[in-house]
Formats: sequence, structure tokens, C-alpha cells
Amino acid sequence: MRGVNKTILVTGGAGYIGSHTCKELQKAGYLPVTVDNLVHGHKWAVKWGPLVTADIRDAAALRAVFEEYRPSAVFHFASFCYVGESVGDPGKYYGNNICGALSLLDAMLEHRCRDIVFSGSCATFGPPKTLPIPETHPQNPVSPYGASKLFIEHILRDYERAHGLRHAILRYFNAAGADPDGDTGEAHDPETHLIPLAMAAAGGNGAPLMVFGDDYPTPDGTCIRDYVHVTDLAGAHIMALEHIRDFGSRDFNLGTGRGCSVKEVIRTVEDVTGRKVPYSIGPQRPGDPSELVADARRAGSEMGWTPAFPDLETMVRHAWQWYRELERLG
Repeated sequence: MRGVNKTILVTGGAGYIGSHTCKELQKAGYLPVTVDNLVHGHKWAVKWGPLVTADIRDAAALRAVFEEYRPSAVFHFASFCYVGESVGDPGKYYGNNICGALSLLDAMLEHRCRDIVFSGSCATFGPPKTLPIPETHPQNPVSPYGASKLFIEHILRDYERAHGLRHAILRYFNAAGADPDGDTGEAHDPETHLIPLAMAAAGGNGAPLMVFGDDYPTPDGTCIRDYVHVTDLAGAHIMALEHIRDFGSRDFNLGTGRGCSVKEVIRTVEDVTGRKVPYSIGPQRPGDPSELVADARRAGSEMGWTPAFPDLETMVRHAWQWYRELERLG
């Protein structure tokens, strides 16, 4: 790609999926420039390009970044993403997620940056009417977090119609695992994801795991989710950028197409760690569907995306390697 600007602005690049994507960008010959306010991100996770500590709602700070680095595209990860918190404080989520996206898009227009890959979510769909869930499924989010992600999808389409910005919307299902080389991984505070919570319970560094409901209409009574390796998600972003540059804007679901129950995750964590996962059963959480599984065939047929680590055991093993490294580092 001689003569092509290979600098990519990565908002939220100090976070979980963002940092993995920065590594994949660097491997593919790009320069990832991270912009992160470090509210939830980590300086140690930025290893493959420069870090600018700034909030994307700060127009002056964004202008300075665009003028210094002249990125040819943006990967947009920066957002608040705790579903439960969004229900209790919707203004925080609408103010940060939507206003941040608008600020970023306006900076792109000002500096003639025309391509954006957006970190979307299956939370925009709400309770599934069909399984697996295709891109054409009705979108009816049940949380302000999901609603904020859906509103940004609408904004992206409006900016394309008005200004010609090209976008890829990537709707993740359940991100899981960690970098196979151990260079980065999951470190949320507070942690809400099942696999790291189960590992903390197994390792004795966390409270016993709470399983929210064992009376769902599923084979073992617990919720079923589609877990997708974070490194596979990272690679999809690069493929999506190349795809929209060739074919125009598109949206893709990203998952393995296979669901795993909460109890199946617990058994897998026990098998990988060799430790029991203490847990208790609580009531169902309001709005939790019994099953969420992706129909990701469009990503395969149009981008050629195929998960390299599709099995749950590998995701848990990589996550456990990372968890032990965090323990070692204290």
C-alpha cells in the first residue's frame, strides 16, 4: 500500500478491545495513535503507538491530534459500557457516548478524514425475535447503553448522507479472552464480565460468583451467550476498514455463532484452572434475554472474517494466562 497514509486514530485505545486492536494494527503495518482519557483505560496497555491523554469531547484537544498526526481513518472505541450503570444514570451515557461521537465526527470533517470503524454492540437489538441474530434483526435496545450505541449508528448514516463519511458498524457479541502472547488483556474496574469474575472466584481473589438465574428456558437453566475472542474482534476492524474503502459503508455482527451457557463457562474455567468456581444462584436480572447468539455470516462472506479462536476453552485459557500475569504484577 505504498503512498497510503497508514496512521489510524484509535479512540479508547487504552481499553480492552482497543489495545488489542492497536497491536493488530501495528502488526499490519499501521501506526495506531491512541486518544484516551484514561477513565477506564490503562497507560500500560498502550504499547504500539503514541498515547494522547484527552477526552474526545474536547474539540481543541482533538483538533491538535488531527493536525499533528493527520490520520487517514478512525477506530472509535471510546464509550462508557456498563449496562446496569446506564439504567441508573442515563445522562452520563448519553452525554459521554453520543456527544463524544459527535465531537469526533466533526473533527473528522474538519480535517477531511473520511473513514470510521465504530465499536458497536449487540445491545442495540434488545430481546431477540429470531436466533441466531442477523444484521437485519429489529433494533429495540432495553438499556440507555444500547440506546446510545443505536443512536450513534443513526448519526453515522446521517453523516454519510450529508457529508460522505464512510463507516463500518461492528456489533460485538460477548468479547472474551486475552492476547495469546500475553501483551494485553482485560482489566476492568469494576469488572462485570463473566469469565474474569469466574477466574477471580476460582483464584480466591474475588467474591463467589453470582449466577443471575437458573430458571431460563435453556438446557441447564442459565443464560446462553455468544463469546468471541478479543483478538478476532481486533482483526475484524482492520478488515472492515479495507472493506469500506473498497465497497462503501456496511454493518456486521461479530460472533462465533455458537452459544455457551453460564454453567458451561463455569465448567470450562474449572477445567482450565484446575480450581473450583464457588458460586450462588440469584434472581434473573431484568432485561436479560435467555439467549443471544450472532449470525455472523455476512462478515465471513463479505470480508472473509473467520474467528481464529472460536472455542471457549481457548478463550478461557488465554484469559487465565493474562489473569495470572496480572496477579504476578500485583
